[in-house]
Amino acid sequence: MLHLRGDIGVKSSLDKTAHPGDRILVVDDEPDIIALVAYHLARSGYRVSTASTGTEALQAARDEQPALIVLDLMLPELSGFQVLERVRADRALADTPVLMLTARREEPDRVEGLSLGADDYLVKPFSPQELVLRVRNILRRTRTKATERRNVLHVGAVEIDKDAHTVTLDGHQVDLTATEYKLLMTLADRRGRVQSRAQLLEIVWESAPDIQTRTVDMHVQRLRAKLGAAGEMIETVRGFGYRLRRAVASER
Repeated sequence: MLHLRGDIGVKSSLDKTAHPGDRILVVDDEPDIIALVAYHLARSGYRVSTASTGTEALQAARDEQPALIVLDLMLPELSGFQVLERVRADRALADTPVLMLTARREEPDRVEGLSLGADDYLVKPFSPQELVLRVRNILRRTRTKATERRNVLHVGAVEIDKDAHTVTLDGHQVDLTATEYKLLMTLADRRGRVQSRAQLLEIVWESAPDIQTRTVDMHVQRLRAKLGAAGEMIETVRGFGYRLRRAVASER
């Protein structure tokens, strides 16, 4: 039977770098270690699930799809090495970062864990604060690599995923119409350059004969409203058109 503690929440100052909804799976056969790790992770803003055997760990990973797994090496049923090997062989879990947590200090064990695909290795006894920092850093590196693999454009706090045709603002998806998305993409691709209303009509609306220039103004106004404070990056250039400020845009 799978033993999970569900969501473990603690009222405290939260780690502002933790993404809301990040779930960490903690796997260890020592209840005291699980309680200690879960407490400090929850205190830092993460959601925590737990497992105490290798078999439970694999099932929990498949069910929970955690953002990261803290995995002890010495486990009943399946060792941490076996769990890690199966995680890396599972298409749905292969990219899940894993932090190995163990009492073994021998270099061959560390080398084997890292060679099997562990992202980091922490030896017991450990500092809970160091563990939280390592989790945070692993997740940051993982997100950076994932972003680099995607066709993503960053404009200040706005992230435009060109492949998925989605826009997020500070991690929250912005609900844009197809026209609003195309308008934002046009300005972002030409950031720093003024786009006349006629140019925007030609690109976004494909010069539909029944579309007037004031339509551009209305859509820009709606787009700014949906982007909130970030909408200020869309500048009006009087007598010419609109421009997206270059200084706040970057592509990864």
